[in-house]
Amino acid sequence: MNPRQDIQLEQDRVSVLYHRLDTVRERTEQALAAEHARGEPGGTRQARVEREIAAGEYARRLAHLNAVERGLCFGRIDLGRLDESGEALYIGRIGLRNDDHETVLVDWRAPAARPFYAATPSAPAGLVRRRHLRTKGRTVVGVDDEIFDLAKISDGDRNALVGEAALLAALERGRTGRMGDVVATIQTEQDRVIRSGLHGTLVVQGGPGTGKTVAALHRAAYLLYTYRDALERRGVLVVGPNAIFSRYIEQVLPALGETDVVLSSVGELFPGLAATHVDPPEIAVIKGDLAMAEAMARAVADRQRVPKKDLEIELGALTLVVPHAVCVQARKRASRHPHNVGRKLFTLDLLRALARDEARQLDAPDDPEDLEYARKLLWQEPQVKAAVDGLWPALTPYRLVAELFADGERLAAAKLSQALLRPLDAPWTVDDVPLLDEAAELLGEEPRTQAERRAAERARAEEELYAREVLTITGQEDIDAAAFADWHHDQGPDRSTASRAVADRAWIYGHVIVDEAQELSAMAWRMVMRRVPTRSMTIVGDLGQTGSPAGARSWGEMLDGYVRWREERLTVNYRSPKEIMDVAAAVLHEVAPDQEPPRSVRHGEPPHFIQVTPQTLPNVLAGLVDTPADGRIAVITTAERYAEVAALLPKAVRLDPLDSPVALLTVTRSKGLEFDEVVVVAPEEMAGRELYVAITRATRRLTVLHQGELPATLRGATRGV
Repeated sequence: MNPRQDIQLEQDRVSVLYHRLDTVRERTEQALAAEHARGEPGGTRQARVEREIAAGEYARRLAHLNAVERGLCFGRIDLGRLDESGEALYIGRIGLRNDDHETVLVDWRAPAARPFYAATPSAPAGLVRRRHLRTKGRTVVGVDDEIFDLAKISDGDRNALVGEAALLAALERGRTGRMGDVVATIQTEQDRVIRSGLHGTLVVQGGPGTGKTVAALHRAAYLLYTYRDALERRGVLVVGPNAIFSRYIEQVLPALGETDVVLSSVGELFPGLAATHVDPPEIAVIKGDLAMAEAMARAVADRQRVPKKDLEIELGALTLVVPHAVCVQARKRASRHPHNVGRKLFTLDLLRALARDEARQLDAPDDPEDLEYARKLLWQEPQVKAAVDGLWPALTPYRLVAELFADGERLAAAKLSQALLRPLDAPWTVDDVPLLDEAAELLGEEPRTQAERRAAERARAEEELYAREVLTITGQEDIDAAAFADWHHDQGPDRSTASRAVADRAWIYGHVIVDEAQELSAMAWRMVMRRVPTRSMTIVGDLGQTGSPAGARSWGEMLDGYVRWREERLTVNYRSPKEIMDVAAAVLHEVAPDQEPPRSVRHGEPPHFIQVTPQTLPNVLAGLVDTPADGRIAVITTAERYAEVAALLPKAVRLDPLDSPVALLTVTRSKGLEFDEVVVVAPEEMAGRELYVAITRATRRLTVLHQGELPATLRGATRGV
C-alpha cells in the first residue's frame, strides 16, 4: 500500500466517524428540543424540575459533542499482524459507539487507549504499529507510522511506512497566541503524569518546554473522565500565575470536552476581586510569609475591645451601665468564635446587661419576657449601636485589611512593619488576596441583620426539603439534595458547577491544579489548601524558574506542613532548540546549580547577540519585529525598562499580548508562554532566574539586545550577526 492509499483508507474511516458524530449530535439536539417542549408552559413545579434535569444532561452532552469537531480522530493502534487477522483501534477525543453498541472510536482517556501513549520500542505494550492521523477539518492530510514489530508486517507495508514524527511536525507549526491541546502527541513521561491516580498530591517538576502545563490540563480532563462521579459535582480548579496565562490556556479543556473547570490566578481567587497590581519585592516577602497569619489574627483581636472601666451609655434621663467585669467576660466568650459570629454574642451579652440595669433603675420586675423585649428595643437606639460598634465593629475582609494597612498604630499592634503603610484607597495587589482570604476565615460570615439571616435559613431549609422530595420522586438518588437545591435556586442547568464554584469563596473542589507553583508564597499556599481539604492536587512548576522573592526554593519548604507528596519529573524539552537550551543551561548552572536542565529534542539556529546603544536600539528593534515571520514574536524586558521599550513599540502595547503579532512583556508576565521568536532587551539588568525564563520562551529564534556588558553566563555563547 502506498502513502496515497494509506491516506484514502484512513479518510474512509474518519468520514464514517464524523457521520456517526453528526448522527449522535442530531439525536441529542432532538432530545433536548423535546425536553424543552415537554409539558405545559410553566407546568407544575415538579414537571419543570424534571424537565430541567433531563435538559441539563442533554445540553452538557451536546456541548461535549460540539467541542470535539476539530481533530475528532487522531490515532490508530494495531495489535497482532497488519492484516485482517489483527485488531485495530481508533483513538479520538471522545468515545463513540454504533447502533449495535460496538465501540468505533476509543476515548483517549480510556484504558484501551493507553498503549497509544505509553508504547516504546523497548516496551511496545502489544502494539505492532502506532499511527498518527493528521487532519484539516474533516480531511485526512497525512499519516505518520511508528512500527514496533517489523516481523509482523509485510515487505510491501515495510517499504511504504510514511510521514515524519507527529510530535516534531506539531512543534514546527507557528504559535497561535493560545495553547492548544496535545491529545494527539502526548509523550510517554507526560502520559505517566496524566494518568496518575486522583488521591494525594502529585508534584510535577519540569524545566522549560517540557510540556508540564499541557500535561496538567490533560490530567484534569483525564481525572474528570475517570472519576466523573467524584469530581463533576465539585469541579476542578486550575490556578495559574496571572490572568494572561489563564487566557492563554483557556481553550485547552473545552477542546477536550470538559467545562467543569475553573481557571483562576492567585489574584482572582477571592470572589469579586481581580487583583493585578504587584507589590515591590520587599513588601511581597512580608505579605507572603506565614507570620502574616498570626499578624492577621492579632489585627482581628485588636478590633475586639472592652472599655477601661464600666461601659456607660446615656439614654434620655437614664445612664445605663455595664460593669467592666461583664464586658471582659462577654469578650472572653465571644472571642472563641469568628469575629462576626462573636460580635453577635458580645452584643447579646451587653444588651442583656443593659436591659437588666434599665429594669433595676425603673424598679421593673425581673421578668425574662420583659427583659427580652427591652433588649430588642435597646438595640434600636443609635447610642447603643455606636457603643457596640466602637468595641466590636462588624467587619468585612476588605475593611479589615484596608484599615490595617492605612493605620500605623494598627500595624504596630499587629506587630507588622511600617513599610506596609499605604493610603486607605490604595489598589489591591496580588499579595493582598491571600490576606483577604485569611481575614474572611477569621471574620466568619459577612455582617447582616438577624432578620435577614433567619429568613435566608428558612428559605434554604425549604429549598433542600423540596429538593429531597423531587429527587426521591424522580429516582435521582445519586444527586446531592444540597447541590440540587443550589442548582435549582440558580435557575437550573445554565448555572454550571464552574460558575457556582467561582462565586463561592468557601467552595470545596474535588481536585486542584497549581501551575507555575514555585511562584506561590506561603500565604498563597495557605489559601489554596482551604479549597481542597482532601489534598487531591497536582502541583506543576520548576524550581529553577522561581522569580518571586516570596516563592519556593524547594517543594518540601512549601508543602511538608500540609501534605505527603510524590514527585514526577519531566526531562525532555519539546519547545526550545538545543542551541538555545545550551545557553540557558549555563545560566541555570549559575543560579540554581542543584537543578538539571531538560534535554532538548530539536535543533535550530544559535541565539543572536547584538550590542546596541540608546541611539541604535530603536532601529535595531524595529528591524527585528518588522521582519515578516511565520508565527509570533515576543519582546521581553525588565519591569523597569518596560515603559522605555513600550514607547518604541506602540502597536504592541495597544493590542492584547496574546493576539498581537508582536507582544511586549515583562519577564514575570511571559511565564508559561511560548513564542516563535523572542527578543530579549537589556539582559544585563535581569536577575539570573529572570534571564533563564526570558531566553527559554523561544521555539525558533532568540535575539539578545544588550547595551552594557553581557552577563558572564552569556559571554561564551555570543556570535556575530
